[in-house]
Amino acid sequence: MSRGDLLRALAVVVIWGLNFVVMKVGLQGVGPMLLGALRFAAAALPFLLFVRFPNLPLRYVVAYGLAQGLGQFGFLFLGLQMGMTAGMASVVMQTQAFFTLLLAVPVLGERARFSQGLGLAVALGGLVLIATAHGEGPGQMTLAGFVLTLGAAFMWAISNLVARLASRLGDYDPFPFIVWSSLFPVLPFVALALWMDGPQAVVAQLAGMRWPAALAVLFLAWLATLLAYSLWTQLLKRHPAGRVTPFSLLVPVVGLWAAWMFFDELPLLQQWLGTGLVLLGLVVNQLGGLFRGRKG
Repeated sequence: MSRGDLLRALAVVVIWGLNFVVMKVGLQGVGPMLLGALRFAAAALPFLLFVRFPNLPLRYVVAYGLAQGLGQFGFLFLGLQMGMTAGMASVVMQTQAFFTLLLAVPVLGERARFSQGLGLAVALGGLVLIATAHGEGPGQMTLAGFVLTLGAAFMWAISNLVARLASRLGDYDPFPFIVWSSLFPVLPFVALALWMDGPQAVVAQLAGMRWPAALAVLFLAWLATLLAYSLWTQLLKRHPAGRVTPFSLLVPVVGLWAAWMFFDELPLLQQWLGTGLVLLGLVVNQLGGLFRGRKG
């Protein structure tokens, strides 16, 4: 990677590392589906009159919006509401790197390496440790929250593949792609909010929303969605998925620190061990690619 692309990747790491704490703050004011609707409405609606539709077939824009928006954050917001801690969410979400690699073989025709399989096996051991360290007390990670977060990581991987497939059609600007794709999850999120919470509760949440929740929506919409995902998509356009996605191993470093600073979250010993194995698996995958590239 060039120095500029490296700085872009690190900027994404910091934004997404803080992202989980911001989500928790937002969920203190509104429900998960309404938070999703507000996030993507703020990311799309103010810009549609000024940003042209990307030079891509509509199906790619819709598919990315539904996978990355409704799928990834629908599962993640619900998981955080149902007991997933912010720190552990920042770890579990990074399994998107392995889901991406597994799906990239049949879908994109990318070749799998031995280091990828070894890294996946190590990371799976870490996930098992994290999953078995669940509880139902205050500040503990619930099993339901863990499963939903794992589902969110899988949907993130699908959106990565959509971005890579779109890049094969020719050059396109990531920012319009993110703006317009953010439009398509809004109505499904609104429908889910009305179905799950009821119209009166949705209206009450909107009327009673205070400034922390409002700032959380803007952070999620403008920094975590428009800026970070534009940079991420740009990196996926320029480099193979297996080279870009392992940078996510740095996100839990920021995420665990932020969760400790803002919510006083301290993972259990078993969760620390599982986190170490997940990160080790990502490192094995990344180093294997680097060594192979140097030999080539």
